[in-house]
Amino acid sequence: MDPNKPPYLPRPPGVPDVPVARGRGLHADESLLGRARGLGVSADEPSVGRARGLAVVLEEPWVGRARGLARIADEPSVGRARGLARIADEPSVGRARGLARIADEPSVGRARGLARIADEPSVGRARGLAVVLEEPWVGRARGLARIADEPSVGRARGLARIADEPSVGRARGLAVVLEEPWVGRARGLARIADEPSVGRALGLAQIADEPSVGRARGLAVALEEPWVALAEPVAGTGRGLASTALDALLFPYVRGSPGLGRYKPLSVAQGMEEEEGGRIGRARGLLHTSQEPVAGKGRSTALFLKESEPLGKSEHVDTSEVIPCLQEEEPPKVQADDPGPGSFLLSMFRGMGIEQGRPWGRGAATLGRGAVGEHKDVQSVVPPVVSAASEAGDAHYYAGGFAGRGLSGVGKAVGFPAGRGSGAPLIPKEIPVTPAVRPPKAEPKMEAGGKPLQKVGTMGHPVSIASNYVPIRCRNEAVFQYHVVFTPNVESVSMRFGMMKDHRSTTGDIMAFDGSILYLPKRLEEVVHLKAERKTDNREIDIKIQMTKILPPHSDLCIPFYNVVLRRVMKILGLNLIGRNHYDPRSAVVLSKHRLQVWPGYSTAIKHTDGGLYLAVDISHKVLRNDSVLDVMNEIYQQSRESFKDECTKELIGSIVITRYNNRTYRIDDIEWDKSPKHSFTMADGSETTFVDYYRKNYGITVKELDQPLLVHRPKERSKPGGKVITGEILILPELSFMTGIPEKMKKDFRAMKDLTMHINVSVEQHTHSLKQLLHNISTSQEAVKELSRWGLEISSDILVTQGRTLPMETICLQSATFVTSPTVDWSREVVRDSSISCIPLDRWVVFYPRRAADQAEELVSTFGKVAGPMGLRLARPVCVELRDDRTETYVKTIQSQLSSEPNVQLVVCIVTGNRDDLYSAIKKLCCVQSPCPSQVINVRTISQPQKLRSVAQKILLQMNCKLGGELWTVHVPLKHLMVIGVDVHHDTSKKTQSVMGFVASLNSLMTKWYSRVTFQMPNEEIINGFRVCLLAALQKYYEVNHSFPEKIVIYRDGVSDGQLKTVELYEIPQILKCFETFPNYEPKLVFIVVQKRINTTLYAFGGNRFGTPPPGTVLDHTVTNGEWVDFFLMAHSIRQGCGFPTHYISIYNTANLTPDHLQRLTFKMCHLYWNWPGTIRVPAPCKYAHKLAYLSAQFLHSEPAIQLCDKLYFL
Repeated sequence: MDPNKPPYLPRPPGVPDVPVARGRGLHADESLLGRARGLGVSADEPSVGRARGLAVVLEEPWVGRARGLARIADEPSVGRARGLARIADEPSVGRARGLARIADEPSVGRARGLARIADEPSVGRARGLAVVLEEPWVGRARGLARIADEPSVGRARGLARIADEPSVGRARGLAVVLEEPWVGRARGLARIADEPSVGRALGLAQIADEPSVGRARGLAVALEEPWVALAEPVAGTGRGLASTALDALLFPYVRGSPGLGRYKPLSVAQGMEEEEGGRIGRARGLLHTSQEPVAGKGRSTALFLKESEPLGKSEHVDTSEVIPCLQEEEPPKVQADDPGPGSFLLSMFRGMGIEQGRPWGRGAATLGRGAVGEHKDVQSVVPPVVSAASEAGDAHYYAGGFAGRGLSGVGKAVGFPAGRGSGAPLIPKEIPVTPAVRPPKAEPKMEAGGKPLQKVGTMGHPVSIASNYVPIRCRNEAVFQYHVVFTPNVESVSMRFGMMKDHRSTTGDIMAFDGSILYLPKRLEEVVHLKAERKTDNREIDIKIQMTKILPPHSDLCIPFYNVVLRRVMKILGLNLIGRNHYDPRSAVVLSKHRLQVWPGYSTAIKHTDGGLYLAVDISHKVLRNDSVLDVMNEIYQQSRESFKDECTKELIGSIVITRYNNRTYRIDDIEWDKSPKHSFTMADGSETTFVDYYRKNYGITVKELDQPLLVHRPKERSKPGGKVITGEILILPELSFMTGIPEKMKKDFRAMKDLTMHINVSVEQHTHSLKQLLHNISTSQEAVKELSRWGLEISSDILVTQGRTLPMETICLQSATFVTSPTVDWSREVVRDSSISCIPLDRWVVFYPRRAADQAEELVSTFGKVAGPMGLRLARPVCVELRDDRTETYVKTIQSQLSSEPNVQLVVCIVTGNRDDLYSAIKKLCCVQSPCPSQVINVRTISQPQKLRSVAQKILLQMNCKLGGELWTVHVPLKHLMVIGVDVHHDTSKKTQSVMGFVASLNSLMTKWYSRVTFQMPNEEIINGFRVCLLAALQKYYEVNHSFPEKIVIYRDGVSDGQLKTVELYEIPQILKCFETFPNYEPKLVFIVVQKRINTTLYAFGGNRFGTPPPGTVLDHTVTNGEWVDFFLMAHSIRQGCGFPTHYISIYNTANLTPDHLQRLTFKMCHLYWNWPGTIRVPAPCKYAHKLAYLSAQFLHSEPAIQLCDKLYFL
């Protein structure tokens, strides 16, 4: 017997096919199923209606959760539509509330209207009309569309009439079609001659030759086609009992009503006498099938057979006894509760002794969602026996597993019917009932009872971890919120502030006031009335202060006030606020050789975490240049006088400058070449003055250069408490502005960067010493302590020490070698000593080099041949092309000519001189966009040291193999059918307002095949728009490779701040879930994790009263984590110098039910798979790949790469 199919159960001899009736019904030659109140007749085909749960399938299973009906000829229909879906050859997948009819292709959407397509799918959410000929239509139109030769789709309330094509609509009027089917929801009449009628009409629907599928409240009669139950299981959403002719059924059928209650025989129409087998009428759950099972959403139970196969194992139930057989005896008669039609029995649950207060789930011993899935073992249990509430004695049911939306798919292996009955079963005793098991849901924010989220893992070794978080104790019981009303109204916010300050004797010295809401650390009376005088007209103003809220001291609304208090404390300590951080110019380090200054300082923030209130304080350094902007402009003028203005614009626009006279930073947005310090401007009091006079009077500064242009800073629009929007421009003098940050030239100077990092990357001991020094300064400053005590705050003098874990080390897998990573997580030696997983033979490749680099090029090619063998690479001799010079045009023309003459070139290698971004950009544009071909650019300086050439050549070969599609190494990921996606965003340098999204997705279970895409978007455009396109393409590619779709998808999304988490959860994730509806019967489990690199959290290993660097794999998932999400801090990389800065991971969506241990281990594994570095990195490899791709496209390509390269890591 095939284990994937249910056992065939023949009908016992002498037992007729008797359906179960609930109301009135007609039965001539065929069984009638329906709940129609009108009349519907079908001549040659069965009629299927929605008698609250009817589903009919001929050859294929029907799986869904639709509230409507779906009838299929050859293919399954999968959906959740509330309307109707009828399909000829292809499946219909959707969630539409309307109707969808398709000829050759699937219709996918969520439209509330109707969508009909000829050749291509329609995807949308339109409430209006959508018509598509050959391409998909996506929209949300509310208008109407009428077409002569094409279908009309809409929701018109008028009339829609088409001659040659079908009319699809929702008109409240009439719709007539001559030759094509009519699909609608009209409340009028619809009559069709030769084609089926599908609708929800309250009127009449009459069909000649085709089946009627709908939701009509009329009657439907089938004349010639049989429609009875044979021996297959039935599982659906009916409220009745699904009855089949079952093998080994030990109680006989009773002519009339062998099923469940509320049955009352009614007279039938003339000429339609009852057949032998009983009556079929208004049952609320008759589910029959001919050849295939129907699996749905049963909330009821199922008859279990004596001779059926035993169930397997399941994680939800545990059966230890044999289920008692049905007794061969007459079914007992049941007394009606009270006379009257339809009250012969109570509902099924009440008939079983179960009240509505004890709801059943969507399935017990969940057996999957599909009727075609593989049989999963389900353990059996001794379920509780539930007595029936009827005079017939105890009638019990055995639910041998619900064929519904459960965890483990069973499909055809279900050997029993499952319904949703409303009556009591007339069957003998001792059939137990299993308790329901609810299906998995998305992880809630809080567990039942208000307990914290389960976010703490257990795997790994415990380790003592210190952090840069300082506990804060709040002595105040609460913070009090008041609403302030001024009568008569005072429009000026500044005047309101003045009036409140005049009453400090009442409110106290410390308060937070925005013009209408007042926060105080002290409690006032419930209502306080104060008097003030408006100075403009000497009118008396009544001020009413009324208490509205009492906030706990740890409330998120209190955090902004605490941070304001902390800012005052830092000012008391003599620190200057620059940007958002505080710096000490008195301790500045001057690097005269490089004309730089380094100001030490702190970044501080008070946060509310899982452990309470903490001060997060980190060490920060501000790099200032001794060169003013005017000095930089003079230097540019000496180098390029002809293009002076263009070069200045290129160098300065976007830079951050600081004005030393007030220690404020500004971003340069433009340069006013037509203005100078001699120009005048209007001050706040209305007087006019020149820039020269302004700086002399206010700051005592004499401006030396009178002809310099002015720098323009355009601050972001911001609103004052009164609603006034502040806009305008700020003009700055280049002579008084100083550049910040590290110059680009210095970033390429190794020695200069080494000198600078000595002062910036401090050791763990220096880091913790600076933190403790700040805490000491606060505790010993009486003024600082007094300022904190006003709000009841007290900052501890020690940093936080808690318990963390180190995750187990991973095993790296090569082609024929595996090894556990070392404590330093570095396998650079092993990866060049053994063969990679797969190596692409390099037979046709070209090396381009300038004449002066000929020797280095020849030596590099020779070294390639020596080191390729042990690595498993096979290299042919390349074509070497010597260039007459190193101009950009020479490279581009020569490469283009070579690619045109030899179109089968696998790889282009270019050796360049110097760090020239223009040359690099030109080569990458040519090889990534115009003539797609993987390319490798090598700086001649990199290969000029003979002692390092071998090591450099090995690394270059690994990178070249990646770009050709080779696979280097992997780790074991136990999750099967998994896709991991990385997303990152970068800003385009050529178009400041444009952003680039990099998208990289895995294509196989080894995580060695990757699919990459790039999308460009404008500032106001949501990232999800481009993400949707990339995700659908990645799923299609995954299907091509694996012949199936991934069951679990994990998305690592970089570039999301804390303030954007809710937006991602409420907007982006629903859009992603909607993408899955594109594919038939596809609902993967989704995990969405936000990756945050730019955080101020620092971790230290703590032992023996000393602080050190934590080992790779250190994870902290409590105390300092966010109370609203499942999050954790992971430091996957090895720290060679400085402190350990972990990465923050926030799981904002998880339907795969991955535990915190699963999330942490999977993330740690992904940090091993970045093939550009034989070690772990700070973020998961898909995120790093997406960053590299977005960076390449934004910095150099400025356009989307060619689609031919999407399955290769060409951007490494």
